[in-house]
Amino acid sequence: MIPSQIGINHTGARADSALGKAGRAAHSYVGTMTTPAQPARATIAILGGGITGLTAAFRLVSRGYSVRLFEQTRRLGGSVGSECTEGWLVERGPNSLLESEPALAEIVQSLGLQDQLIPSLPTAKKRFIVRRGQLCDLPMSPGGFFKTPLFSFRGKLRLFGDVFRRPRTRPADISLGEFIRQHFGQEAVDYGLNPFVSGVYAGDPGKLSAQYAFPKLWALEQSHGSILRGMGAAAKARRAANGGQRPPRPRLISFTRGLQTLVDALAARLPEGSVQLGARVEAVWSGPRWQVRWHDGQTSHTEVFDKVLCALPSGGLSQLAVGADGAMPLAGLAQLENPPVSSLFLGFRREQVRHPLDGFGALIPALERRPELGILFSSSLFAGRAPEGHVALTIMVGGVRQPVLARQSTEELLATVTPSLRDLLGVSGAPVFVRHNFWPAAIPQYNLGYGRHLAAIEACERAHPGLFIGGNTRDGISVPQCLRAGINLAGKADSPS
Repeated sequence: MIPSQIGINHTGARADSALGKAGRAAHSYVGTMTTPAQPARATIAILGGGITGLTAAFRLVSRGYSVRLFEQTRRLGGSVGSECTEGWLVERGPNSLLESEPALAEIVQSLGLQDQLIPSLPTAKKRFIVRRGQLCDLPMSPGGFFKTPLFSFRGKLRLFGDVFRRPRTRPADISLGEFIRQHFGQEAVDYGLNPFVSGVYAGDPGKLSAQYAFPKLWALEQSHGSILRGMGAAAKARRAANGGQRPPRPRLISFTRGLQTLVDALAARLPEGSVQLGARVEAVWSGPRWQVRWHDGQTSHTEVFDKVLCALPSGGLSQLAVGADGAMPLAGLAQLENPPVSSLFLGFRREQVRHPLDGFGALIPALERRPELGILFSSSLFAGRAPEGHVALTIMVGGVRQPVLARQSTEELLATVTPSLRDLLGVSGAPVFVRHNFWPAAIPQYNLGYGRHLAAIEACERAHPGLFIGGNTRDGISVPQCLRAGINLAGKADSPS
């Protein structure tokens, strides 16, 4: 419930320049792996070198396939990347991973990265949400809920009214904001849902689809009516599956050297010559075999494959010509909103920040009218993120709420957020370390009407057997969901059909 899972997947020029050595490291490992485990059975093109494409390539190589991965930018990993310099560890995009997705554990084990995993620090257990200009603890227990100033007494009573709702089947999708308002009241939307959505999607709950942005909540309403009763039933089922004991909560994790570790390890398993950076794929079409036409900035090239996996972001999908007639069946994805986001990593001496930073970070509801979407207490989240005697903050700005702010220069952004940091955290003086990463098209918004985009993707696959599409446009925006999407794509390509 904090902006650590922001699934930004497009790079900007400023982000690449800020990345420095970490950006180059993402593809420096390509070619260090040896021969595939089995003789090659087929050749497969993979479009897009983000986490989904990398995962699919790794899985297919391990099964003996010959792959060619095409990535338009000059680095692999999409938004995932880390910079280590002068004792600071900067995450250019996502800051952590939640161990709730089995695909994450599967890939970590397959890559042999268990000894590099680190859990979040004990200081990261507390979460804050800003209300009336103050940081309020997000209640983590029933007792804490009744004591918190985050919600009024009337708002707390309204939340529990949800237990009396009966199962229902809605005739149509509604916005996530309206969905939660019907269950829990407007205060829950303003000071619960709104900041949470800002942290996950950088989005607007009034626009997001309840059915597609949070499908588990949608399913709970259909089966139980009450979300609270549904969550209770799910918890009971988990205990029963765990021998009557409450299963441990999923951990928040990273790696000693940051999430770049995952990118590097996946890239290192790909054979020499299998990755083509700076390659803009223009068209794919099938005949006896699939053909892929790509451009390197100067010349067009065409290569032939047995199957094509497409893990491009929505912008790339919308411009991709598919089929011999050169049609663009996914052109409608250009309408999928991808707001800009800026991530500002600031380092301070410990004495420059009055707040104890005893938590994960703070989310900012829109009603508070502040420039930030959220502030992550990076040095309180994982060890090794700041030099001794220093602290690090990551400030997220922009999104659907204030896209203009995301496009500000580093100097403008500092001037914009400094008064708020001073007010909320007691920050004084200028930061001693600054990194600015800008994502011009950050996170695909699963807004109302999103179902038509899914239908277009499914129709495209049906019309073109041997073409498989996945990634954050279709399968979820978090890094673990993108890992799962890559595994699923590899599985489809590995099927005999």
